[in-house]
Amino acid sequence: MADAGIRSFKKIGQLPPNFRLLLVASFLIPLGGFMVMPFMSFFLHDRLKMDMGTVGIIIAVASFVQMSGGVVGGIVADRYGLKRTMVLALTVRTTSFLLFVATFATPALSVPALLLSSVGVALYLPANKAYVVRDCDEERRPLFLSLNNSALNGGMALGPLISGLFIMNAPTVVFVAATGIFATVTLLHIRALPADERQTHEPASRQRGGSMKGLFIPPVITAAFGFYIYMFFQNYMSVYTVDRYPPMVFGLLLLINGVLVIVLQPLLSRWIDALNYPAAIALSFAAFAAGLLLIAQAGLPAVVLGVVLISLGEVVLFLKNELVALRYAPESPASVFGNQRLAAGIGAFASASTGGWLYESVTQSQGNDQLFWAYCAAQAAAFGLLAVVLTLVLKRPTEPPAEKTGPVTGAENITDAADEAETSRA
Repeated sequence: MADAGIRSFKKIGQLPPNFRLLLVASFLIPLGGFMVMPFMSFFLHDRLKMDMGTVGIIIAVASFVQMSGGVVGGIVADRYGLKRTMVLALTVRTTSFLLFVATFATPALSVPALLLSSVGVALYLPANKAYVVRDCDEERRPLFLSLNNSALNGGMALGPLISGLFIMNAPTVVFVAATGIFATVTLLHIRALPADERQTHEPASRQRGGSMKGLFIPPVITAAFGFYIYMFFQNYMSVYTVDRYPPMVFGLLLLINGVLVIVLQPLLSRWIDALNYPAAIALSFAAFAAGLLLIAQAGLPAVVLGVVLISLGEVVLFLKNELVALRYAPESPASVFGNQRLAAGIGAFASASTGGWLYESVTQSQGNDQLFWAYCAAQAAAFGLLAVVLTLVLKRPTEPPAEKTGPVTGAENITDAADEAETSRA
């Protein structure tokens, strides 16, 4: 199952140059962003003297724009071109980080800088992923997407670790360094990334209609369900573990989650692609439910195993959703990824809203926060069953005709495919 992925890792150097550049960008962009963003609540509260309620509202709005705004980013990218949209997005983010640097003189600029950064993320990610898949056939999509996802997750994991060493003592240095990263990546996109010639020239009204139709398909609905369940783990695990264990335990659990996703998704990408979609949904939500039930046991071995199971569900579900969603609208990949971001934003927002109320209700009425995770596990089982039923009932995409007569393993012939693509564009 993982042999093809292992062979693929050995041939990273044979990947197309454009894709390697995007991999570097997909690592550096979240690295620069997460050097600053995790500490934003502290700066808003400490420098602007905002109360935490106001801080929470500002960050919630920024997060919603960042994730759900991807549907607009997808429409823009499909209409005006992938490279143009990525360069625009990176210019917006570089500007936002220049404003962050200026906040040391004018703290009130923190809020527009944060919102502007969220707009940049919403524009960039759909175009980035669409560029990743535009020159690879369906055989190689799982590998390319999973490697890109791993680069994104790697940057998100490493950014806070690096800046955490300096941001309290030398915050200006951290903000300037992050701004330099974004400026450099913007120039790389402008100078080194070829323009995409296969951009859409349809009227914007038709594209918006197609994008809206793409919201009511099983991969989008399942993504919303999946993020709703998954974000219980992300949002409330810290409160649960810090009450029982040293703070470093929570950091270790996040590290386990990040490493498993970064390593396993590329290794299992071909197996995930071949997996029947309803079976992938059932497997993922079963892993979520079992993992949440294990966390409810509160013993450290059970909690660790629970995190492992949740990570496995994440590895399978979110990559499979993207691959299946692309089959519904292969001609508009940026809109597909934008719709997936919208679903993620809706699911995350609902999880944060209901989760806080549920956690407080359980701990106050029952005096036992372990029951919170049991309730979450029950929701995972129910939403998983509903997602499987909807997938079986709703119309499925037409499978594309097979283009190959023989098997393709790992990253074999990737260079040849890239050469053919470059020749056809020329």
